[in-house]
Amino acid sequence: MTVTSQTEIVSFRPFLLVLGLSVLAACAQTPHTDGIYDPIEPMNRGVHAVNKGLDTVIVRPVSKAYGTVVPGPLRQGVSNVADTLDLPGVVVNQVLQARIGEATTNTLRFAVNATAGIGGLFDVASVLGMPKTDADFGQTLAVWGVGEGPYVELPIEGPSTARDTVGIVVDFAMNPLNNVFDGDDADATLAIEGLSRLNDRYRYSDTVDSILYDSADSYAQLRLLYLQNRRHEIAKAKGAADGDDGDFIDPYEDDFIDPYAD
Repeated sequence: MTVTSQTEIVSFRPFLLVLGLSVLAACAQTPHTDGIYDPIEPMNRGVHAVNKGLDTVIVRPVSKAYGTVVPGPLRQGVSNVADTLDLPGVVVNQVLQARIGEATTNTLRFAVNATAGIGGLFDVASVLGMPKTDADFGQTLAVWGVGEGPYVELPIEGPSTARDTVGIVVDFAMNPLNNVFDGDDADATLAIEGLSRLNDRYRYSDTVDSILYDSADSYAQLRLLYLQNRRHEIAKAKGAADGDDGDFIDPYEDDFIDPYAD
């Protein structure tokens, strides 16, 4: 079987951008809601069943083997490299969100970890007081006022929304490092990202297993937790963009008004 390299995938950027804009247009036409909007639930449940099956047969056992065989410091080092590779895209989104202070810190963080941290293997920047903050294009769209759209469960990727699906597409297409790495280097970056995700699956195995295998309805449980956590993250990003230093409305409060219904 031939494995598609990152270089080959990048050649589909125009298609990915058109797809993203199409989904975004659908998202903008979505009825406003302050709860769970899941008009394609039957299809989402079908995708969830496939994802759960893949986790049962492949992801969970492989992540367990990875976590058991590979020493913790080495696994953490690989995850650190993956985080460093993500930083240029994070910085771009923070600039788009007018979070200039965080973008500056993450730029310095990238420079320090890429050099003193030996390509990001060691998180020297955190030791020096430069913690990582995250941002993605889904958050950027939210800061710009784009609505959440319907809930979507994506194959392999998992829970998302129409807006976040656009974010995933654009983040991949516009990642500056896609123009730097090609050939074997591009394949290596994909492998590092994959190992980082396996490490996350291993680290949070108890939580993930309780959701997927101990819940009466794993689909509904995963959907609820994703939407709650995502809305919390976006409320924080909006607060940071407004200069609130993380002081934002708690989306878990009873009187919380959905920030995506405007």
